[in-house]
Amino acid sequence: MKRIYYLPLAFLSLAFMLIPDLVMAAGGKAEMLIVVADNRGVDWSFFKFWIDYYNTDPFMFGLWCTIFTAFLGVSLGFITDQIMRHTGLDLTSRKIIEH
Repeated sequence: MKRIYYLPLAFLSLAFMLIPDLVMAAGGKAEMLIVVADNRGVDWSFFKFWIDYYNTDPFMFGLWCTIFTAFLGVSLGFITDQIMRHTGLDLTSRKIIEH
């Protein structure tokens, strides 16, 4: 009995998954899109280095951004843990103390 109810739902969801492919195939061929960051107004060499790095190799730029984001997240976590420890909150202990 469940098969009777789920079969039309499965066909409907399959149709909704195939419709975007059919619509995309109806258009013409897309042109190559190149995004270039403007570095004419940048004076500081650190920012100019990252903008040039983005313009020359976007894949490595994204990889390094991912690595730096993870590093900054871990660093902020440790700094926050130290601040909480100095204020008297011990986050390493799992004992619940109620007053």
